[in-house]
Amino acid sequence: MNLEPTEEQKQIVATVRRFVREEIVPLEAKLDPDASELPREDFERLTNKVREMGFWGLDIPAEYGGAGVDMVTRVLMAIEMSQHRAGLYVPCYGVFGTAGLAQLYEATEDQKQRYLHPMLRGEKRGFFGLTEPSGGSDPARAIRTRAVRDGDDWIINGSKVFISGADRAHFGLVFARTDASKGRGGVTCFLVDTDMKGFHVRRVVHTLRSSHYATELQFEDLRVPNANILGEVNGGFAIANERLSRQRVPYAAACIGVAVKAQELAIEYAKQRETFGARLATRQAVQWMIIDNEIDIRSSLWLTLAAADKVDRGEPFRMEAGIAKLVATEAGGRVVDRAMQIHGGYGMTKDLPFERWYREMRIRRVGEGPNEVQRHVIARDLLGGSLR
Repeated sequence: MNLEPTEEQKQIVATVRRFVREEIVPLEAKLDPDASELPREDFERLTNKVREMGFWGLDIPAEYGGAGVDMVTRVLMAIEMSQHRAGLYVPCYGVFGTAGLAQLYEATEDQKQRYLHPMLRGEKRGFFGLTEPSGGSDPARAIRTRAVRDGDDWIINGSKVFISGADRAHFGLVFARTDASKGRGGVTCFLVDTDMKGFHVRRVVHTLRSSHYATELQFEDLRVPNANILGEVNGGFAIANERLSRQRVPYAAACIGVAVKAQELAIEYAKQRETFGARLATRQAVQWMIIDNEIDIRSSLWLTLAAADKVDRGEPFRMEAGIAKLVATEAGGRVVDRAMQIHGGYGMTKDLPFERWYREMRIRRVGEGPNEVQRHVIARDLLGGSLR
């Protein structure tokens, strides 16, 4: 694989880097350190600018009005887009658009008219309802929410937890067990409107993420028409799994971007800060931290690009995506931690972005599939049927 970006990719990276530096960072300096949204006028202005640049909707297929970029280019852009305070979970505050629920590209034409197109136009918000109180690491087996056929409808009973945005959503994808005798093969995905009788947001679950919370949902005799099944009956896990694997690649890239910025700030500070008559950059302990940072960043970058390259080639990429996610999230946490240490007391303040990155980076080792599960998936692919 050629790791050198093409001339077009270099131009795209330079454009995004300039956009973050000139448009996002100055606005961010005026926001609360935990802010996750821009003022409406700034959001609309920058969204229009991104559309003019041709970069709106990076994760939206070109046939639906998106930018239609390849995965390697998407990774390179994600690295640049995340290099600001809110960049880990709100890269550029959403002005580049979002694919929303990518599973909807597999929907029927009727479902696309009712859910996908309104979502892409910004008229509807959706949520992804997979994780349950009984477990999230192995959702196919942990799912206890059940759906029972009743004529032309299905009756859903159960609960979900750690579901982002369900309290503000118009609809969501809810995964429920439709065949108790099958593990992964007994789960179905339903399109559920939040105004349906029997849909309840029970409570808000606060997390380490800045200005963000998740929800716990309850379904009590929730009646959903058969026409709202996404895909096929008992085919829900396949719909969830392929998209989740794909999302892990840009997920890893965002961690790399934060690490790159943390390293940049650490080097700049080490060259300026003096202790006991000499700059920090002359201290071997600091030099070694910076070296370890660089090793973590480069290894994460190359592994993530390797995964992205497999996606673009149309080859199986599940193991490579898991490796990229695992390495980038753990390495990114180490880089941020070392950068904070180099900055001393200043590294702990909200004057700098480290403390927010530190909190949010910790979640990355759990989000999109815990790293322990990624290790299990990787081992299963390497050892095959010997893991029973």
